[in-house]
Amino acid sequence: MIYEERGLDPNKRVNGRKRQLVVDTEGRLWVARVHAANEADGPIACALIDDVLWRVGEWLEKVLGDQAYNGVFAQELREWGIDFEKASRPESAQGFVPVAKRWVVERTIAWTNFFRRIVKDYEYTVSSSVSWLYLANIQIMLQRTDHQCQT
Repeated sequence: MIYEERGLDPNKRVNGRKRQLVVDTEGRLWVARVHAANEADGPIACALIDDVLWRVGEWLEKVLGDQAYNGVFAQELREWGIDFEKASRPESAQGFVPVAKRWVVERTIAWTNFFRRIVKDYEYTVSSSVSWLYLANIQIMLQRTDHQCQT
């Protein structure tokens, strides 16, 4: 069978597809995009801006991202009047150092990895992959509300 939009990113050692998630500070998923791994993150993320602005509107003031989004994506955000802050580790740090504020997205990715269909890329279509990300996030949010109602 032929899969939609597959590629190889040797830098991140990803074969297949990459996921881009836009989450708020509490880890709730707002927008997800799945694309071929050989496409650069920054230019592809520009397509997410319209979706984010449609959902969030004027409340969005700042977007946090890593080095991959510092170029084209940051410029596109500036045109919309939104600040971009690059989350990076201190230059004096050596070895593994947790990057401030980046852990929010990493935590959301870890939560979705509890779902079997998301751990690996089993899906044939990109839309199916995105749908499973949204469904996993819906279940996570429902579990949170159920837990809050019981306490």
